[in-house]
Amino acid sequence: MIDANLNRAREAIRTVEDVARFAWNDARIAEDAKSLRHALQTAIAAIPADKLAAARDVAGDVGTVIAGANEYARSDAGSVAVAAGKRLTEALRVVEEAAKALDPAVGPAVARAVEAVRYRAYALDARVTLRASLGVPRQWKLCVLVTRALCTRLPWHEVVARAIDGGADAIQVREKGVDSAGESAALLAHVREVRAICAPRGVATIVNDRLDIALAAEAEGVHLGTGDLPIKDARRIAGASLLIGASTHSLDEARAAIDAGADNCGVGAMYASGLKPGLAPSGEAYLRAFVAEFPQVPHLAIGGIAPGRVAALARAGCRGVAVSSAICSADDPAAVARAIIAELAT
Repeated sequence: MIDANLNRAREAIRTVEDVARFAWNDARIAEDAKSLRHALQTAIAAIPADKLAAARDVAGDVGTVIAGANEYARSDAGSVAVAAGKRLTEALRVVEEAAKALDPAVGPAVARAVEAVRYRAYALDARVTLRASLGVPRQWKLCVLVTRALCTRLPWHEVVARAIDGGADAIQVREKGVDSAGESAALLAHVREVRAICAPRGVATIVNDRLDIALAAEAEGVHLGTGDLPIKDARRIAGASLLIGASTHSLDEARAAIDAGADNCGVGAMYASGLKPGLAPSGEAYLRAFVAEFPQVPHLAIGGIAPGRVAALARAGCRGVAVSSAICSADDPAAVARAIIAELAT
């Protein structure tokens, strides 16, 4: 029992580790799985390896011909990892219980050590299940950051509707400095209005900074800056209910955000921007470096994005952009949106 379930546990950990590494590009889960694999080996070190090997009887094991109804059905890499996580915790429980029946000089200590590993496995299983439930994060082509004060030519709701007409597939509500209870209530009402325009047309609503507002409005996502709530804590609070975006200005910031659980990254600033005049542009070099290091992570190039600049970003590997003033203050937001998307396709 111990030998069979140790094999099952080690195989399950390796499966989780490789899904995290090769399918999800999730360094945190991969590292946790690797650490757990080593911890398990330490926990059972008191059991002689030759005794485990001698107990193995593959030919005589009746369990090798028993198969469950759905044992060979997996829909994607996430379902493979989730099944492995459940298998891991079950196997460790069997090892723990069976170890109690070993020689008293060895068994109780092994059981306690495996118990500690099992609790760590529960935590890993929860992270794997949560990560798998997120599915494949969406790569938007055009996210429009809408601030009502910037909508100087048209009312904000017309800007949103016309931007969507032009091909925008995400709208981010960006209203800075909303702190009081009354202001928060008004912001929540505004986000719900935005979502009422976006949701019927399959367009995502993203809330800047405010995780609480995003959750209350049932928005698709929240975008967090470097000075906002840490992404790890946001993920713990929101679970799988929100896509979490992160502002990044360097590869180090991007690595930290992705390791903490960000689904997508703002990459910038590409050019000087009126939204953040004090932020020095990182330019196309950072975009190229980001795409090279994180090819599977959705991104939005941001900062001074406007027609005439997007084609160069596309040649640098850009798959999506975030735009504010160029659309919010336009006479024809739909035309600007179409022009940006056309350049992105070049």
